[in-house]
Amino acid sequence: MKKVFSLFFAAILGGITAVGINHYFLAPGDDGVVVSHTIPPRHDRVPASFVSQGGEGGLGLPDFTVVSEMTVDAVVHIRTEFQRQASTYQDYFGPDDFFDFFFGPRRRMPQQQQPLIGSGSGVILSDDGYIITNNHVVDNASRIEVTLNDNRMYEAYKVGNDPTTDLALLKIDENDLPYLHFGDSDALRVGEWVLAIGNPFNLESTVTAGIVSAKGRNINILTDTMAIESFIQTDAAVNRGNSGGALVNTRGELIGINTAIASTTGTFTGYSFAVPSSIAMKVVEDLMEFGEVQRGMLGVTISPVTSRIAEERDLGVIRGAYVERVTENSAAEEAGIREGDVITGIDDTQVRNPAELIETVGRKRPGDEVLVRYYRNGNERETTAVLKNIYGEVGAVRREARETAELLGARFESVPAELAERLNIEHGVQVTSVSRGALSNAGIRRGFIITHIDNTAVREPDDVNRILEGKSGGVLVEGVYPDGRRAYYGVGLD
Repeated sequence: MKKVFSLFFAAILGGITAVGINHYFLAPGDDGVVVSHTIPPRHDRVPASFVSQGGEGGLGLPDFTVVSEMTVDAVVHIRTEFQRQASTYQDYFGPDDFFDFFFGPRRRMPQQQQPLIGSGSGVILSDDGYIITNNHVVDNASRIEVTLNDNRMYEAYKVGNDPTTDLALLKIDENDLPYLHFGDSDALRVGEWVLAIGNPFNLESTVTAGIVSAKGRNINILTDTMAIESFIQTDAAVNRGNSGGALVNTRGELIGINTAIASTTGTFTGYSFAVPSSIAMKVVEDLMEFGEVQRGMLGVTISPVTSRIAEERDLGVIRGAYVERVTENSAAEEAGIREGDVITGIDDTQVRNPAELIETVGRKRPGDEVLVRYYRNGNERETTAVLKNIYGEVGAVRREARETAELLGARFESVPAELAERLNIEHGVQVTSVSRGALSNAGIRRGFIITHIDNTAVREPDDVNRILEGKSGGVLVEGVYPDGRRAYYGVGLD
């Protein structure tokens, strides 16, 4: 019995001692909760941890205060103005011909320019004022205004843009700005905590938290024919005005640019999507160096591999990008890739679906050499491909060439040697695609081979831009179709 009382007395004495030590060493109001991070909210430091230890039940609770404080000042509010034509005359009486029949011709009132106002977010990338945002935030804007988190306002100009990734690069004239560093989105793991920072509904400096729900998502929202969609999917709340804002990890690194939501209501309902930093960083570097994004192209049309397709076609693999078509004279054709092959890897990166292939190749530049792993007839193979640009060449694309392509509404490739020999032509470039533009308006169709522009010989795609540089009004385009029909077109340039 004495032994029991001795143990009981020792336990009480130990408890009193512990309480005394706790009261002596912990400041009033600390409640015994020790936060693991002690790093000040500076942009050149990152927290070692963001989890509070302890708490009710001994469970750690996330603490985003430090990462919020060190990143929020680098996210800006963007206000844009757009011009639209609006007639001051209202057609209350229906169509023009109906009104004119009963009341006679009416006098037309002059049209007025009425600006439309838009808003979004952006992320400062350097202390001298480079800012990344979404292309759809600033595309066709007549005026771009940037407001910092401390309410300073600046007029911004557009350095360049890339519709294929929905990204744009802006610049303001200022120095010593807070900015974010790019992190490695490839290292991001599903289930990892992330923060979305932006200006939803014009509510400035808003931070929301969530986890990475998925990676490599393709949601088919970009309309460009060469669109690269391989989004980071999160459940961090994002709404209108968040576009162009930051997605950061718990170390305060920029790992994505918030771009879109999946919603039936137009507001956040559970999922948001961000362009990975691996893509955004490459776009920024290209725009700074060339003024134009340098997109390496493999030259294949691809589709997903399903278990049913794999079984029906005896592919020998159930993941990858199935090659539906190989473009003539492309990097893929020259590397020996054929229709029916399944691409499963580029260099050291595994390719599990078309989105991952597009993202991986999209980080490369024309002229880059890549190792392609693929399956054919159930056997894995490897080959080396040298990527080309949109014009089928290995050189860098100049902004002037892209602007000319947009003006003409067409893309060009060198004429295949076999076709040139059959048509008995010594030079020319072939129109590989035609969209809305000057060539379409003139009646030129896909497949047409341009041999001369204003009596000047065209030998390679770059010649089209060189010959048309500085021209306006009408130009004479001469050439031949693959069936041998010669044609002449008058093409109007604005």
